[in-house]
Amino acid sequence: MTTLTSDDPATSDGASAPASPAAQDLEAFLTRFGADQAAAMHLATVVLGDQLGLYRALAARGPQTGVELAERTGLAPRLVLEWLRAQAVSGYCQHDPATDRFWLDPAQRACLADDGGPAFVAGGTSTVSATHRGIEQVAAAFRGEGSVAWGDHDPALFSGVNRAFRPAFEAHLVASWIPALDGVEARLRAGGRVADVACGFGTSAVLMAQGYPDAIVAGFDQHEPSIEAARRAAADAGVADRVTFEVADAAALPGHGYDLVTVFNALHEMGDPVAVCRRIRDALTAGGRLMLVEPVAGDHLEDNHTPLGRSFLSASTMICLPSALSQGGDRHLGAQAPDGEFREVALEAGFTRCERVAATPLHRVLELTP
Repeated sequence: MTTLTSDDPATSDGASAPASPAAQDLEAFLTRFGADQAAAMHLATVVLGDQLGLYRALAARGPQTGVELAERTGLAPRLVLEWLRAQAVSGYCQHDPATDRFWLDPAQRACLADDGGPAFVAGGTSTVSATHRGIEQVAAAFRGEGSVAWGDHDPALFSGVNRAFRPAFEAHLVASWIPALDGVEARLRAGGRVADVACGFGTSAVLMAQGYPDAIVAGFDQHEPSIEAARRAAADAGVADRVTFEVADAAALPGHGYDLVTVFNALHEMGDPVAVCRRIRDALTAGGRLMLVEPVAGDHLEDNHTPLGRSFLSASTMICLPSALSQGGDRHLGAQAPDGEFREVALEAGFTRCERVAATPLHRVLELTP
C-alpha cells in the first residue's frame, strides 16, 4: 500500500496535487521571465530605431547627445534621448556618462545599422511586431480549426521575413549553397532553368539571376502582394529580362524541365508537403535537383532548447502551423521538423535521396535527388 505524504505529486483520488515551488526555483524562473519580458519590450524600440533611421544616424556621426541625434534625424528630442537610454541599458549602444553621448561599437553597427551587411538583424524585428498584432487571429484559430492563411497576417510580417533572411541569402546562396549541390552550378552557368517556389519578395530569385547571368529564373508564390514586390525587386536589380514572377500554388507548380527548384523556409508551412515535392519532382529535368532550405533544428525537442529553437517554435505556433492548417492536408511539419521528417516526405514523394549538404548557424540545406 502506498502512503501519501505532503511530498507526493498525487492525491488519494488520483488527481495531481499542486506542489509549492522551491524558493530558488521560483526565483530562477522569475529572473528568466523578467529577462524575456524586458527583451520583448525592448524589441519594440529596435523596430522604431530601424524604421526611423536612428541606428544609421548614430552610426554615421559617432558619439552624439540626444539633442544632436534628434537634430540630425528631425525627431522629437526628448523621445530620442529616452530611446538612446533604452538602447544603452540593453547593451544596444555605448554611453559615456561624463559627456552623456551615445554611439555604436563595431559589432552593434554591423548588426543594427548596416542594412545589407551579413550580420544585419534589425530589419527582421518587424516580424515580431506583426506576430503580436496577430494574437487575436491565432487565438481564434486555436478555438476553431487552427488555420490562419499566410496572406491574412499583418503586412509587416512579409517585409520583415524578407529582411530577416536576406543577409543569409546574400552571403551563402550563390557562394556555397548552390555549389554544394551535385552538378547544379554547372547547369546554371550553362543557361539552366530555376523555379523558386514560395519566392516571397523575390530576393532569392534575383540573387540567383545575378549569380548566374545565363540562367532563367521563375518565381512563384500564392501571395499576390509578394509577387508584386518581387517584380519591383527584379526591375530595380536590372534582371527582369531573365526573372519572372507568377502567382501560383506550390502544389500546382507551372512548367517542366527545371534544372533546380528551390524552396526557402517554406515547405514546413505547406499543408501537403508530399504533394508539393511530388509535383516538383515531376517538374525537374533529368539530373535536376530540389534544394530545400529550412531553419536549423535538432533531431529531438531537447536539442532545440536554444534561442533559435525558441524563436522558431514560437513562430511556428503563431505563423507556420496556422498557415499549413489553412491549406488542408494531414502532414504539418512545423518550423523545427528534424531532417528525418523531410527525408520521409522526400521518399514518399518519389525522391531517392534527401541529404543535408550545407548548414549555417541559421539554416540547413537539403538536397533532394529524384
